[in-house]
Amino acid sequence: MKNDGRAFYVIAYDIADNKRRAKIAREMEALGARVQGSVFEAWLTPAELKKLTTRAAKVLKADEDSLRYYVICEACRAKIQTQGKAKTTPPPDLMIV
Repeated sequence: MKNDGRAFYVIAYDIADNKRRAKIAREMEALGARVQGSVFEAWLTPAELKKLTTRAAKVLKADEDSLRYYVICEACRAKIQTQGKAKTTPPPDLMIV
């Protein structure tokens, strides 16, 4: 986890219904960056993760859909390899209020 409480997540989904898929995609786009069709990277606080999982639970059908959250530690994040135009999502800028 970063000092501001954020952790780096890779979030992937496989959702059978177009309407449910669109709702989940909107939730993901509000908090993270789409890196593949159904894969997102996001820096989330525990509260943001809880909010996301709670909202997703209201949309998903447990017997038809799959949503996975992978937390990636700093040491493992440093080892991510990409090819082509792929870039790993950078940490959010620090904001001092």
